[in-house]
Amino acid sequence: MNAWFEVNTQSDFSIYNIPFGIFSHDGSSPRIGSAIGDQVIDLRAVAGLGVFDALEINKKVWDSDFLNPFIALGKSKTQKVREILQQELTKENSVLKNNDQVFIAMSEIEMHLPVQIGDYTDFYSSIHHATNVGKLFRDPENALLPNWRHLPVGYHGRASSIVVSGVPLHRPMGQQKPADSNPVYGASKLVDFELEMGFIIGRESKLGQRISTESADEYIFGKVLFNDWSARDIQKWEYVPLGPFLGKSFGSSVSPWVVTMEALAPYQVPGLKQEPKVLPYLEYSGHRNIDIKLEVAIQPENKEETIISRSNFKYMYWTMQQQLAHHTVNGCNVKIGDLMASGTISGEDQESLGSLLEITQAGRQSLTLTDGTERKFVQDGDTVILRGHCEKDGKRVGFGEVRTQILPAL
Repeated sequence: MNAWFEVNTQSDFSIYNIPFGIFSHDGSSPRIGSAIGDQVIDLRAVAGLGVFDALEINKKVWDSDFLNPFIALGKSKTQKVREILQQELTKENSVLKNNDQVFIAMSEIEMHLPVQIGDYTDFYSSIHHATNVGKLFRDPENALLPNWRHLPVGYHGRASSIVVSGVPLHRPMGQQKPADSNPVYGASKLVDFELEMGFIIGRESKLGQRISTESADEYIFGKVLFNDWSARDIQKWEYVPLGPFLGKSFGSSVSPWVVTMEALAPYQVPGLKQEPKVLPYLEYSGHRNIDIKLEVAIQPENKEETIISRSNFKYMYWTMQQQLAHHTVNGCNVKIGDLMASGTISGEDQESLGSLLEITQAGRQSLTLTDGTERKFVQDGDTVILRGHCEKDGKRVGFGEVRTQILPAL
């Protein structure tokens, strides 16, 4: 596809992408947009030109505060909206050419949380990350717990504290247990990022219904970058026996643009070999992993950033389809806008680790940044930036970034 709209070849938002998000401009109420290059496409304005008339979409959808009503139209219509936008951006007689008001510079708009998240589940599906953590805190020879290779481990997280890129988070307070004393209360000293990705549920299921791995794609609308923050000292003391709680629920950060599964389809690759053989309900066919190049940077306040990790979503052991099949195998229902996160994404080598817990060996080693300062965990004033994109045959589809600054505890 050759767009008449000029787009930098390194832009995440090429003609092959066309993601969806929620934006506002000059104090206006939030509404739905898409992205091309460094411009936001105002879909309410595009709809006003009659471009989507054949789809018979209620005008209220374009004015929604969240993508949920748009997603609820179903893939037959949301895919068509994306295709129509691609056509209008490539044909010479496009009505958009003479209507500049549909394009707004990204530098002039504010992005908002893309979906109203009813429920949020966090998985633990990177075998390299799980192995690294097991070696740090358990038996190096038996790093994985007995259930790990048999099912996608997950827990129910807190949806209310998920924020969009650009919203700062305060260092959490809570209980910690020093090795040589009773529990103490104070600000977490071990705040960490977790390099993750999430997928957005695009179709509801009924209570009691199971979603198979083969039908799972019908229920996945698109993907986002996700930073699932952790307070390692709070988490270490509290997690036995019921798992993560306050050490995780103080905040998670999500990228504003939802990249559709259709845009990501050309970048699917074979999954990792799963041994032992999984139970029948977790079996799947075809290529279900996705080659998404990921990176993490830390930027001290008013300083230059340092890239500290380069990883890839293709390192996931459990696929999204398996996660969704397992999530619903007991009859648990899912709703439009629900968010499922991957868990920390790590590769085999030091460069591809997805958390400071792994990079610094639980604080035993220091990481030196470009400005000469050292880090074991995230300091107040630091901004952590996650980025991700796919690229093949000169075609790039990306997610932009999710950046979050850690502020002192209140």
